[in-house]
Amino acid sequence: MKRPPLLEGEDLLPDPVQRRSIAKRQGLKAAALASFGERGYEGTSLDDIAGRATMAVGGVYLHFRSKRQLLLVLMDELLERLERLDLRPDAALRVRPALHALLSKAFAADLSYLGAYRAWSEAARMDPTLASHDRRIHRWTISRIIALFQGLQRFPGARPGVDAAALGRVMDMVFWGQLARAAALRPRELREWIDVTADLIFHALFTDGT
Repeated sequence: MKRPPLLEGEDLLPDPVQRRSIAKRQGLKAAALASFGERGYEGTSLDDIAGRATMAVGGVYLHFRSKRQLLLVLMDELLERLERLDLRPDAALRVRPALHALLSKAFAADLSYLGAYRAWSEAARMDPTLASHDRRIHRWTISRIIALFQGLQRFPGARPGVDAAALGRVMDMVFWGQLARAAALRPRELREWIDVTADLIFHALFTDGT
């Protein structure tokens, strides 16, 4: 399953080609991530984002047509990062350390976009189109998690009869729920959560003697 095409049908402005314009666009996205993370979607205005990026609000409209479109671009970038994660299990690796490394990589990709997810989860409750996109996002991430679990079930020591689809749906909720509260966690707490989650998945799929 391909990642949801969030930007399909959006009247996007062309990407800048000059170095200065590229830097300004990147600055706007960084400012939006920070503001969305601190204030959420409704609490953030384009004036806030422009001020944080040290430019006039009119400069925002040279790159994005609206706050909503800026959020869509950021969420599309987050999904692109997740899509680049290689979730194919490697039989040459020990399962538990591999799960830990995978979760660490997933959160490394996600945490820099924490502001986008906080704003997205808020905006999707009010915008039917974004809510539809959100459902597609979850179907996509669930399908990838299930494929990972089904691949792991072919490894030696896997428990017979585990419902990989049900486990995948649960872990998808856990993953996104943890991402929503990750900003409040200290680095040590996040590492502990990754340890516990890797162990939980391992023991759900493999016998204790593995």
